[in-house]
Amino acid sequence: MKIAVTRLKGKEKSDASRCRACGHECYSVHPLRSELREKEIAAFIDAASAGEFDCIFFTSALPAKIIAPRLSTSARVIAIGPQTANELREYNVECETLTSFYSRDFVPYLGDWIKGKRIGIPRADVPNQKLLDAITNAGGTVSEFRCYGLEPTGEDLPLDDADAILFTSAMSYTRARWTPRDGLLVMAIGDITAAAMRAGGTTPVVVGDGSLEGSLAALNASLGKTGSI
Repeated sequence: MKIAVTRLKGKEKSDASRCRACGHECYSVHPLRSELREKEIAAFIDAASAGEFDCIFFTSALPAKIIAPRLSTSARVIAIGPQTANELREYNVECETLTSFYSRDFVPYLGDWIKGKRIGIPRADVPNQKLLDAITNAGGTVSEFRCYGLEPTGEDLPLDDADAILFTSAMSYTRARWTPRDGLLVMAIGDITAAAMRAGGTTPVVVGDGSLEGSLAALNASLGKTGSI
């Protein structure tokens, strides 16, 4: 299948080869663009360099890519998935990789270690109060740095040649300009995105595990069950 994958412009990276490995083609569509906030980025880097964090949590690849070349820290570093980890390791930042693709699993991953620890999170300007509350309730303290904003591009997504569209975040769905049509298979990268889609009146046919590979595996499983969609 030919899959349109929602991405920030320039951030698609290895999507094409990863899709080919699963027997599909893909191309990127851009409902959102990023706007970097240099003052907030610099504030985070200064705090990390000053030893203000015991742990740093990178919740997506973009802040890892922006910050890793300038990061000097002895803190424990956690990446939300392998793509984020790759961005960090490219600049020799040692990190652990979360065992799922959801920030809700960050606190369970750390367990009792989090008590009394200072957690730094460089991320997008998108609320995630559940994560902040979970850290606080587990006995940690958290400092959040909103290093970039996400703004709609206002572009109509080019889907005429697509057999499927994969929404890679809740916001990429809620802020997208697109037209559903017969024969277009709609996919959600994970259950949080799927919930946002259902709330918006779109029922995803395929729901992944929060990763591109997991979404493609779910697609292939669905195609195998139905023969074709």
